Amino acid sequence: MEMGHGDEIVFCDRNFPAASKAKNLIRYDACTSIITMLDAVLPLFPLDYAAKHSLVLMHPAIKQATDPPIWQEFINKVKQFPDGGKDPLYIERLEFIERAQQAYCIVLTGETARCGNLLLQKGVVPA
Repeated sequence: MEMGHGDEIVFCDRNFPAASKAKNLIRYDACTSIITMLDAVLPLFPLDYAAKHSLVLMHPAIKQATDPPIWQEFINKVKQFPDGGKDPLYIERLEFIERAQQAYCIVLTGETARCGNLLLQKGVVPA
């Protein structure tokens, strides 16, 4: 509830350099599924209606033949919530890490899926 309109939050897998990059680090290593985390957070966390993208995903450092399967799970989950149906933004790994450093907080999970990192921008809490 400390986050304001426009603040960003990162949910990351267990391989993300969260401890060295976060302004505010929240460790939830016991959660092995970011989807489970999103199920808990998104009903209380409005997405920013003014943001061009509801979801930002981190591209792998090395080009893959196919998109990481976890991406479609993230997209499908975010689409279930108001303002979540916008196209996701895919950014390169180093750019994602730089953006994560500016985020309000990084939530480090035990997610094991490759490229299991996403960023969301908070919207306005309805009255």
